[in-house]
Amino acid sequence: MEYFVREESIVRRIWGDGDTILFIFAGAAAEFALNKAVDWLYFTGRLPADPLGRLFSTVGYARTIVFANRAAAHRTIDTMAQIHAAVEDRRGARIPDWAYRDVLFMLIDYSMRAFEILERELNLAEREEIFTVFSRVGSRMGVRNLPQSYGEWEVARQRHLEQNLVHSNYTADLFRQYRKHLGPVRYRLLLEAQNLVVPERVRKLLSYRRASLLQPLLGGYKLSKYLGLDRMIKDLILPSAYKREIEALDRPPVSGA
Repeated sequence: MEYFVREESIVRRIWGDGDTILFIFAGAAAEFALNKAVDWLYFTGRLPADPLGRLFSTVGYARTIVFANRAAAHRTIDTMAQIHAAVEDRRGARIPDWAYRDVLFMLIDYSMRAFEILERELNLAEREEIFTVFSRVGSRMGVRNLPQSYGEWEVARQRHLEQNLVHSNYTADLFRQYRKHLGPVRYRLLLEAQNLVVPERVRKLLSYRRASLLQPLLGGYKLSKYLGLDRMIKDLILPSAYKREIEALDRPPVSGA
């Protein structure tokens, strides 16, 4: 069977680990709130009504693609494109190409950042593979003007961070929704996780301090994972309403035929 992502790929290792995905989730939650195109997510009403569910949905699509065979992955990507096209029809406007690229760039960047926080430094070949996999997703969706190499992506990513992010009323409202849905303690944990994983540009726009309070706790959490106690810790600190989705993060999705 030909898979969209080869079985031994670093991308599968990253997206097959629930802890890594939760850090990707945290980073994306921060950057989504700052993106100048976030109004598109407000247009459907899904993001402010259920911001965690919306982000889990995005993560779910990405994981399905990573673990699916080529044909099933293509069907999932085509479905994503159709969903976006339907939203564009309803609004009578087109989502900017740079907004599509921003989402792909986030998946690439936070995949690398989250893995390196929890595991080890990636080598260049692994970074290039992460870039290549998500570039193939973008190409299948018809996203234009994608970088043609990892080096080009690094330049484009920095340019997008400088040009396409702003602290707006949407930012403030979305963070209010995060707090509402998480509660004060879990919300604080989200902020500290974001501070640990986001790029400097995002950190500045959100007025985060340079150091995260979670940094000194990572060693203890890694030990708890080794001892098999991490599930108990997750049950204590993560929202029970999303328990099923959180538990599923450690199980690769069933590949379609």
